[in-house]
Amino acid sequence: MRNRGLIARMLPALAASLVATAGPARSLAAGKPSVVVTYSILGSVVKDLVGDRFEVAVEIPNGMDPHEWEPPARDVERLTHADLVVANGLNLEGGMQKALDQARRSGVRFFTAAEHITVRRVGRNEGIPSGDPDQAIGAPDPHLWMDPITMKAVVEALSAEFRNDFSVDLSARAAALEKRLDALDAEIRTRVAWIPPTQRKLVTGHESLGYFAQRYGFQLVGAVVPSLSSQAETSAADLAALKATIARERVKVLFTELGTPPQIVDALARESGVRCVTLIDHALPADGSYFTFMRNLAGTIASSLE
Repeated sequence: MRNRGLIARMLPALAASLVATAGPARSLAAGKPSVVVTYSILGSVVKDLVGDRFEVAVEIPNGMDPHEWEPPARDVERLTHADLVVANGLNLEGGMQKALDQARRSGVRFFTAAEHITVRRVGRNEGIPSGDPDQAIGAPDPHLWMDPITMKAVVEALSAEFRNDFSVDLSARAAALEKRLDALDAEIRTRVAWIPPTQRKLVTGHESLGYFAQRYGFQLVGAVVPSLSSQAETSAADLAALKATIARERVKVLFTELGTPPQIVDALARESGVRCVTLIDHALPADGSYFTFMRNLAGTIASSLE
């Protein structure tokens, strides 16, 4: 009887110890597995895929620059105890890198979207020459969410990840989502089809529209910040070269975006005699939908080139 009493007293402590050492998989015992997605636009697609089968949290607040956001301590804790972290990769989440590395060391499973797509690389005559290594010819472009067909490849691979690592079959939801992405692609093609080749020239805040341009037949001719990252800086020589490019290519619109210095953009637009139009390319709209996001983006580009 005394042994039974001793065992009874030890059980709560033993259970607490097991929970404390359970690590990243502890949410499985509590109910739904937890998925942490690095930024909101990718998070929207993940939520569409998993429905109510997983608890999905997004790290970077909607509208914040994913290139520079750094997580507070409480968010690092959430990362290290996730069942799965879904990241973009290609150094998009530069400010989160230390926290992501810590989560990896803690044994958290990772799904990196860029590892499952055909990565677009910087081509010749894109933008203006600069010393930035991520703008060198062949540098990988992290802005993969700008192309619905690229996101379709992410959905397919992520569905397989859930099946293999969590024994959760999302194939029906994946097939429906991929069909919607195909329809979105067709819709965007129709929306921009009327724009003649001579007007399909894009000057942007930084080099963020590469996947969109590649998919829908636009040409990247320049950027205010000649880099794939909004954290880079521009120079007087860069701006002079861009101004000359705008005149030579007869560009009519300067698209600005998150992370672009507004004073520089306004001055450049005024001196070049072009309109300045803001693109929302790093934030979800009010309905939280990737589909609305892409429709808005394509619509803004198309209507601005009318």
